[in-house]
Amino acid sequence: MFTQLLEKIKEYDTIVIHRHSNPDGDALGSQIGLKNIITENFPEKTVYIVGDMTARYAFMEGAVMDEIEDSVYENALAIVLDTSAAALISDERYRSAKATARMDHHIFCEKICDVELTDTSFESCCGLITEFAVATGLRLNSLAAKSLYTGMVTDSGRFRYDSTTSKTFRLASRLLEEKFDTNEIYSGLYADDFEHVKLRAEFILKIRFTTENVGYIYTTLDEMKSYGVSTFTISRGMVGTMGDLRGVDIWVNFTETDDGVLAELRSSKYNINPIAVKYGGGGHQKASGATLKNREEAMAMLDDLDNIIKENAK
Repeated sequence: MFTQLLEKIKEYDTIVIHRHSNPDGDALGSQIGLKNIITENFPEKTVYIVGDMTARYAFMEGAVMDEIEDSVYENALAIVLDTSAAALISDERYRSAKATARMDHHIFCEKICDVELTDTSFESCCGLITEFAVATGLRLNSLAAKSLYTGMVTDSGRFRYDSTTSKTFRLASRLLEEKFDTNEIYSGLYADDFEHVKLRAEFILKIRFTTENVGYIYTTLDEMKSYGVSTFTISRGMVGTMGDLRGVDIWVNFTETDDGVLAELRSSKYNINPIAVKYGGGGHQKASGATLKNREEAMAMLDDLDNIIKENAK
């Protein structure tokens, strides 16, 4: 399963690692983790990580992105991580690399790279990369393990989501054999300041429901700008405010931006991925996202989500 990817890594002296834009803990953990696995085992290679950044995960060690010239790609291998669709990749220069490869755990949407390694049985891309290292006998250093563990924690919802399996815990156990401080990870991920707690309270009061009890929040562009926080904080950061509501099996957070309406879809029961794909997005069966054109399209998405509940009630 991993042989072709490992051979590509061995073949190239320069490697550039990409992932999706608006990175979460799994995207960044994957990048940092894979970079450190490669440099630990092949110290003669030059490895870069590139892409946009969010303040939410600035606490992660090694999360500063590299700034590289276009010429770097001429004889490089570009590896794309944690990304189901080409439109979601941060920094399109991966296309100009001499060779490309992808590792992902999302539902497959399209072929992106020369070498494709997609496995939806993993709760996170970090879990997939950990298995890659274990299966191929590659050494893990402390920073690689710490980064990969961080991504596993975030994408499994602290090991709560039903994507968590015995394999998840086996691989997490392997990572914990390396020396790193888990308290530092959890503090960075979940410690909150009072202003953010107040913001969450405000968003709880914004929750509305469709006729089929789909929970949703809609934030206009003016509201978004008035909060004075990052788009990530509002879009992905606030979707969880609806996650524990009794009787709400599907919920979605809509956030207007200058480039469209971000939709973060979640479900505790149903496969909502086809709806995200319908609107140009993707992800997992119970956690997906898409960028919509306008509010009208957002309301149409709510109708589609209502239909999922109606069809399953028959």
